Amino acid sequence: MDVLVWIQNWFEQNCNGDWEHLYGIKIETVDNPGWSVEINLSDTYLEKKRFNSIEVNTEEDDWFFCIVRDGVFTGAGGVKNLSEILNIFKQWASDNEETR
Repeated sequence: MDVLVWIQNWFEQNCNGDWEHLYGIKIETVDNPGWSVEINLSDTYLEKKRFNSIEVNTEEDDWFFCIVRDGVFTGAGGVKNLSEILNIFKQWASDNEETR
């Protein structure tokens, strides 16, 4: 499944009348240039799941990192790394789905 379709479905599954008003997902551009992703995990099945931080620096414009800190999945990367960041979240979320 395409990662964008998957993240839309994940968002929809977590919308319960409250979560989407208090938390949610932010995808923004940054000026270096690149991407910033924040996915608030509060009140989701991922809230207390362990995430091993990832950092990849291939080239000056091909880099990304992903961490979970204070209940928020945070990813940032180069201009062509958005799909990698979202796929890392997708893989982690899918791996932990059975342990809800």
